Amino acid sequence: MISSTPEQRFRVAALYRFADLPRYEALRPELAAFCCERGIRGTLLLAAEGINGTVAGTPEAIDALITHLETIPALKGIEVKYSTASEMPFHRMKVRLKKEIVTMGVPEVDPVNQVGTYVEPADWNTLIADPDTLVVDTRNAYETAIGTFSRAEDPETETFRDFPAWAERNLNRLKGRKVAMFCTGGIRCEKATAYMKLIGVDDVYHLKGGILKYLEEVPPEESLWEGECFVFDERVSVRHGLEEGDATLCRACRHPLTPQERASPLFQEGVSCPHCAETRSEADRARYAERQRQVELAEQRGESFPIGTPSEKRKT
Repeated sequence: MISSTPEQRFRVAALYRFADLPRYEALRPELAAFCCERGIRGTLLLAAEGINGTVAGTPEAIDALITHLETIPALKGIEVKYSTASEMPFHRMKVRLKKEIVTMGVPEVDPVNQVGTYVEPADWNTLIADPDTLVVDTRNAYETAIGTFSRAEDPETETFRDFPAWAERNLNRLKGRKVAMFCTGGIRCEKATAYMKLIGVDDVYHLKGGILKYLEEVPPEESLWEGECFVFDERVSVRHGLEEGDATLCRACRHPLTPQERASPLFQEGVSCPHCAETRSEADRARYAERQRQVELAEQRGESFPIGTPSEKRKT
């Protein structure tokens, strides 16, 4: 990864906006050129329902990108969460065209026109501390494994496509209750509330700006957050104040690992971890070990050996 100087940390922007973008394909070459010219890396997703992505660059470059996006009428008021990284957390810049900017697979859902009630981070604790509120983590199981809110229910989904099935199975519990939903940056829980409205769950709320905004604004001594927040880049996790966390990534199975998990005898750098050690074949282990050897040799030469960021390997 590219390192910054002590005076210059990279700015990371997690952004999204649900909007009507019927000509979204035309934005792709323009945005790709704009980012590449300024050394910005990361991923932007474009679809008829809006824009989503996480990118990193110098503060000046990221500011220029957000200003540029705000000039596009449909994207004015885009939701952005900023954090910093000591090293460039992405290997390349990609602008991709998608059917959905966050994939649920339910065409009838309309987050442009119907979503739940936004809750500011300052008001979130009061809502989720109410015993009558059902708190739902809309992220996937590998994300919730390293941190979540107190009292939150984990649907244990592998991808966001699994969420509607979970909601349908639990519809009787959801109807007639206050349902508070959250996710990393706000996009998944916003779309999840639109789905809830579609299936008749009306009293539904979502954390504006997601966990990232909460960790930025709510002091640790007042926090109901437990653990760290998984992010889809080479930092792997952040904690309060959006400082880089202690989690790392198993390069074999892409699962985030706590320091305790790295201390396990089942952990071998680049080869296995407690989540995958029992499921990999000897051929897999040999392949991973050779890849890890190449990574270490590249590091000794002062070169990079990119093997994919979390965002490149995980489905949201």
